Amino acid sequence: MGKKSNLILRNESGVALVVALLMIVILSLIGLASSSTSTFEIKLSGNKRGATDAFYTADGGSQSVLANLGNFSTAYYTTVSDPNTLPVELRNEGIVSKQTSPSFSSPAGISYHEAPQVTIYYTNTGNPPKALGLSAINFEFNYYIIDSVGRDQLDASANKSNCEIREKVVRLIPTMQGGY
Repeated sequence: MGKKSNLILRNESGVALVVALLMIVILSLIGLASSSTSTFEIKLSGNKRGATDAFYTADGGSQSVLANLGNFSTAYYTTVSDPNTLPVELRNEGIVSKQTSPSFSSPAGISYHEAPQVTIYYTNTGNPPKALGLSAINFEFNYYIIDSVGRDQLDASANKSNCEIREKVVRLIPTMQGGY
């Protein structure tokens, strides 16, 4: 009986099939791993595109509002009576009033699928800008915070990226004192 089992073990006629099956399993695992890596990279690049799109939308809204000087006339602002209604980051900024719908226009050829939401806050606290070569006595300083929220502009995206940009702006107004 020992001689017959030894002969069966020496018979190599099925080894090629076993090696081929092992190679198929190994190659299938490599294919699945590369497929899942590719899918992950596609999702990652889509998220990056959406975040970049949201950033440029928010920045475009902020820059468009900043370019229109009419947005800084406090006649269009509403008083903020409760600082707790403000975003947490802005509660200690001494905000007096805000404008929730400033006017902005996009340059020719630029349109938004979903326009940025821009709010301008007027604050009465701040320091005069340094090193402008201007006398602080001859100017009145108005302090504003522009808060712009942009969203991913691609309509097909299920999870839209958001980006919020805040810019502090100082507006100098000559007071006509001292010869200016």
